[in-house]
Formats: sequence, structure tokens, C-alpha cells
Amino acid sequence: MTMIKVPKRWELPESEVTSEDVFWNRRQFLKASGVSLLALAGGGTVTEAATAGFPTALNPQYANDFGGLTEEALVTGYNNFYEFTTDKEDVADLAKGWKTEPWTLKVDGLVREPFEVDVNDLVRELGIEQRIYRFRCVEAWSMVVPWDGFPLAKLVAKADPLPEARYVRFVSFMDPQQAPGFSSSYYPWPYQEGLRLDEAQHDLSLMVTGVYGKPLPNQNGAPLRLMVPWKYGFKSIKSIVRMEFVKDMPETLWNTMAPREYGFYANVNPQVSHPRWSQAQERPAGTWFKKIPTLMFNGYEPEVAGLYQGMDLRRWY
Repeated sequence: MTMIKVPKRWELPESEVTSEDVFWNRRQFLKASGVSLLALAGGGTVTEAATAGFPTALNPQYANDFGGLTEEALVTGYNNFYEFTTDKEDVADLAKGWKTEPWTLKVDGLVREPFEVDVNDLVRELGIEQRIYRFRCVEAWSMVVPWDGFPLAKLVAKADPLPEARYVRFVSFMDPQQAPGFSSSYYPWPYQEGLRLDEAQHDLSLMVTGVYGKPLPNQNGAPLRLMVPWKYGFKSIKSIVRMEFVKDMPETLWNTMAPREYGFYANVNPQVSHPRWSQAQERPAGTWFKKIPTLMFNGYEPEVAGLYQGMDLRRWY
């Protein structure tokens, strides 16, 4: 009997992504040679970052589902980080000398016992793994990225939220001396984001400390960022310093600035256009002149659709 492989709904065709060979060969070289992870960080020098937990093991549940990876130089050299600049290609240079160690995460709000923890100590306690996720920006470009980190659910469990906690509020760093973007009063700094508690506890929600098997470069949100792959990229807040459990839906930076354009939930939905452009298609990084259909929930519909039963998804762009 002939076995026919039916591709999963979130899989990308081979022609739309960069080959995995470069990634895996490089990783094997690192392990064999013992070369410093920091010295070879891609797309920008990582001078200081959370280094615990490397090298990581690839979680087989989130491995090789996409036929390839976005080129590492694009992942680490083309990203938004408005605390430094609105120019994607200048972020790495501007963030190069930024000191991200030591770095402490504060966990408080509606929890049994508030605490503060060094990110390296947190990684040693919870461990990290590698997962390959699709990443979809609200600007309609996309990537396929091997992130390193631990399930956010582990940190939620460690926090032990009280019964009345319904949301998690995340706060990014605030350092005007190191990051020139803070000089702009246009944005309500610091960057804040939030998730509903059940979203935070979902297995796909990942606290990220690395990319491509190495510590996060500064420009990618070192040393600790969030990754929620079924939501638009602005939900995945970078360089987190505080995680607060709250009863009411928290304010978020982009929703505060433009509530008609950036909703709290921000689930990837090809049927709901941004007020200024369509979300029906996306441009994979590295193939800028090609477009592919955008998938509902960025291809993770089977895993997360149940979180939103009964909700009008058009309302929560």
C-alpha cells in the first residue's frame, strides 16, 4: 500500500523557505569545535546575554514541520525594536553595546508569593529547548524561526497565580541612556503587552532566551522575550523585566496608541484586514517578491481555536 503524506495546514512549501542545511551544519560545527556561542552569534554581536542552557535539544513535536528555515541573517538583522529605532536594518548596530546581564525578572501581582529572579537562574531551574515556529508580522511579512526557550506555562506554574488572576501583563525595559528610541514621546513607554491567562498557559506560548541554538542577540530581545506564534509579532514583547498577574485586561502599547488597528488579542486572521492593508497574504522573508496565503491563527488553528469559541474574531483584530 502506498503511503501518501498529507501536509499539515501550517507547513510551507520547500520553495518558499531557506534550506535547513546551513543551520544544522553550523550547529554541528559549534558542538564539535567548542567555539564560543557568544563569539558566533548571528546578525549582531551578543556582548552579554543569558547563556544558561545551551546547547539546546530540538523538541521533536516542533521540529522539521516547515521544510526549512528563514536565513539566520534575516532573523537577526531584520526586525522591529522601536526602543532603539524604527529602522529594522539599523537595530543590530544600535543595540550592539547594550548591557543585558545581569538581568532580573520581577513576577508579582495576583500571585501567592511575588519574587524576583535572575534570568540565568530561571533557565537553570526550568530548562530550555528548541522549537521551530512560524512567525507572522502584522506588517504582512513572515519567517520560520528556531527559537530556544521554555514554555511560559512553566513560569506561570512557578508564579502560582491566585484564583482571581485572569490576565498576565508583561513590561519591557526602560533605559533612555542605552536605547535612543526612548527619546520619542510618541510612544507610551515602556512597551507593555498582555495575554489572557489561558493563552499564557497554552503549550505553544514560549519564553525565549535564544535563537538558532545561541543566546538571543540584543536586537532580537535579549535576554528574555515572549513568542506567541498564533498572534501577530507585536504581541511577542522583547526584553521583559516584569510579569504581573492581574484581574482586568491590561493596557498594551499598540492598542493604547491605535485601538482600531491593534487589538488586544491580535490573532492572525486572513479574513480581517488591517485598516490600511490586507492580511490575506504574506511575504516570506527572503522571498520579498512572492506572496503566500496567510493561514488562520498562523497555521496553528487546530491547537488554539478552542481558546476563542464564542468570540467574534472580527472584533478582536
